[in-house]
Amino acid sequence: MTKEKIGFIGTGVMGQSMAGHLIDAGYEVLVYTRTKSRAQALLEKGAKWKETVQEVAEQSDVIITMVGYPHDVKEIYLGKDGIIHNAKKDCYTIDMTTSSPILAREIYQAAKEKHIHALDAPVSGGDIGAQKATLAIMVGGDSEAFSAVTPILEKMGTNIVLQGSAGAGQHTKMCNQIAIASNMIGVCEAILYAEKAGLDPNTVLKSIETGAAGSWSLSNLAPRMIKGDFEPGFYIKHFIKDMKIAIESAEEMELYTPGLKLAKSLYEQLEKQGQDNKGTQALYTLLKQHAPV
Repeated sequence: MTKEKIGFIGTGVMGQSMAGHLIDAGYEVLVYTRTKSRAQALLEKGAKWKETVQEVAEQSDVIITMVGYPHDVKEIYLGKDGIIHNAKKDCYTIDMTTSSPILAREIYQAAKEKHIHALDAPVSGGDIGAQKATLAIMVGGDSEAFSAVTPILEKMGTNIVLQGSAGAGQHTKMCNQIAIASNMIGVCEAILYAEKAGLDPNTVLKSIETGAAGSWSLSNLAPRMIKGDFEPGFYIKHFIKDMKIAIESAEEMELYTPGLKLAKSLYEQLEKQGQDNKGTQALYTLLKQHAPV
């Protein structure tokens, strides 16, 4: 594909960086987000503001969405003023929100009936991956559509894999979130243990992050815990949403996920404390509250 006109809906913590890379790559980018001020930096880079989802849909060759929750995705795609009812024939849509596999298949089918190519393509890598354009992108949909938009996806990520048919990207992201959920508990406990033992946790990290214990969370979020930086690279409220979807999907498959359920219960405690807009690394603070004196 050549330099298509790209519509980008949702310019939050990650979406802003992702859309910025597309502008830097020379694409004409049309943006819409519920709070216009959150798109200001992109407008200053050359993005064009649109007042509604419908305007973005009508004027774009490729539409990328990166919003908060499945109900947002459903409204943006399937609502009467949404993408499916207003996009051009042969348009490509890429939902990069972490959402429901069932909803992804519903959108795919509705899009197909309108001769629109729909992909579900959730990402992993957090704010750092978005800023560096090193996101892992997990894609579900038709191989022809995937091939057509791969040059665009390559401007935002480095590990881009077609996992299967519609919904497969979302199922893969659930695997990702399940792995992270239990791992985050271990990362927090390891840092708290190091501190309680009188060790320098930063020095401890030098030894353990490159061995069998190594993980993205250990390398990227443990240093934030140690500094007391709990600002969001990925919001707790969105992680809870993801874990709920993962549990629902697992239960449909009669799969037992005790680690996932434990992590969700701990994050819900943080939510009750009003910490849902903090980053997922704030789990450290909850476990520290319960540490024996």
